[in-house]
Amino acid sequence: MADDFGSKDLMDFFQKMWNPTSFPIPGMFQPTMNVEDVEKKIAELQSVENWLKMNLSFLQMTIKTLQMQKSALDAIHESAKAASGNDAA
Repeated sequence: MADDFGSKDLMDFFQKMWNPTSFPIPGMFQPTMNVEDVEKKIAELQSVENWLKMNLSFLQMTIKTLQMQKSALDAIHESAKAASGNDAA
């Protein structure tokens, strides 16, 4: 026997389906937020965006640094191989 969905359960199901991140969606399920709430949410999300951009820049810089280190190590190894090959001749 399946449990019957109540109207609240059905609304919760659709809310989770349409909005899995649980940000408030104005309109059908909730009253429209006021302007101050929207401005506050925009400011919060812009702060998160800036933080993510900063972390992305640090990550990209770290990757470039590691690539340069790898190139330097490869060059050193090639020089060592060439030097040891010339000594044997």
